[in-house]
Amino acid sequence: MSNSPMALPEGFRFAGVAAGIKASGKPDVSLIVSDHHAVAVGVYTTNQVVAAPVVLSRTRTPSSTVRAVITNSGNANACTGEQGMIDAKAMCEHVAERVGCSQSDVLVMSTGVIGQALPMAKVSAGIDQAAAKLQTGEAAFHDAAEAITTTDKGRKIETREIMLEGQTIRIAAMAKGAGMIAPNMATMLSVICTDAAIEPAEAQGILTRVANVSFNRVSVDGHTSTNDTLLMLANGKGTPLSGESICLFEKELTELAIGLAKQLVIDGEGASHVMQLHVEGAADDAAAERIARTVAASPLVKTAIAGCDPNWGRIVSAAGYAGETIDPAKMSLKISGESIYRDGTPLAFNAAALGEKMKANLEVEIELCVGEGKGKATFWGSDLTTEYVQFNTKYTT
Repeated sequence: MSNSPMALPEGFRFAGVAAGIKASGKPDVSLIVSDHHAVAVGVYTTNQVVAAPVVLSRTRTPSSTVRAVITNSGNANACTGEQGMIDAKAMCEHVAERVGCSQSDVLVMSTGVIGQALPMAKVSAGIDQAAAKLQTGEAAFHDAAEAITTTDKGRKIETREIMLEGQTIRIAAMAKGAGMIAPNMATMLSVICTDAAIEPAEAQGILTRVANVSFNRVSVDGHTSTNDTLLMLANGKGTPLSGESICLFEKELTELAIGLAKQLVIDGEGASHVMQLHVEGAADDAAAERIARTVAASPLVKTAIAGCDPNWGRIVSAAGYAGETIDPAKMSLKISGESIYRDGTPLAFNAAALGEKMKANLEVEIELCVGEGKGKATFWGSDLTTEYVQFNTKYTT
C-alpha cells in the first residue's frame, strides 16, 4: 500500500482554474474527466433545503456511463429557484460539449455562498479554461483539489495503491470542508476516483457503508449543509472485483475516507484540537454513535477541549442526555489515555499535567464506556474557539 500523491488512477485527467467566481481570485472551477465510461455513485446531504447540483446529480447516480465531474466553488447555487437548476444543467451541457459525451453523463457540484445566482459567464469561461488544461499527473490533480475549496486552509487529498487479483488498483480522493460540517454528509464535497472495475450496485453499497463510518462520523459545528456530496467514479475495465478482493477494496477505501474526514475536522474554522471519541458499552452501535455525536456537539465539551481542561463532568453528563439508555454506575472515562472516572466515580489525577498533555497534542482521545452493552462507535469532532466565532461573524454563508 502507498499513501503517495503519485498513486493516481489510470484513465483520469484533472484541471483546476481561477474563473473569477471568488472575489479573492483563487481557483474556483475544477474538472475531472474519465477517458472512458465510469461507474459513478453518490451519497448526498440529508438536508431538506438542498442545492440544485445535488438534485441533479442524485438523478444521475448510480450510473455506468459517467464521464466527468464539474465543480465550482465560491457560489453554492443553493436556494436559487428554477434558475439554479437551469444553470446546473447548463454547466453539464457545456462540459459535455468539451469532453464529447452526453450531458447526462456529467455530474455537477457547487459550494460557497447560498442564495446567489451563479455568474454563468465566468463559470462557462472557467469550464473552457479547465477543459483546455486537462492533464494526468500530480500537479493537475492538486489543481483540481485546490479549486473545490472555500474556507479551507488548503487542499485535502488522500491516495492509495493496492494489489488485487494480480493487478495494481489506485484510488485518489479530494475533499473540501472546514465549516458547516455535521454528520449526515459532513460544507463538504468529495470525489473519489479509482481504476478498479466495480458493478454500480456494489459500488453504491460500498460508498454508503464507507460514508457511514467516516464522513458521517465527523462534526465541526453541527450544521448539515445544503450541498454535501460524496461521489465515487470507478473506470476499471474487465471483470468487476468480487469476493475477498471487493472486501479488501472496501477496507482500503474506508481507511482513505476516514483520513479525509479527519482532515475536515482538523481544518475546522479556528479549531485547535480534534476530539477522537470512542464510545463502548452502549445497547448497540447506533446508540453508541448517537452518544458520541451528542458529546462531540456539546459546546461545553468543545470549549473544555479548547481550553485543555479534562472536565469529565461535561463529558459524562452529555452522554446522559443523548437519549440512549446508559448505566451510570458502570460509566468510565479516559482522556488522552489516562483514567479519570471509573464505575460512576471520579478518580484522583493530576489535572494540570493532563491538561499539558492535551495541549501538546492536536488530537485528544476520549474513551467513554457507558455500560455493558455490545455497542461501540468512533467519532471525530473539533473544539470550539474564539477564532471560530470571530470567523463566522464575518463570513457570509
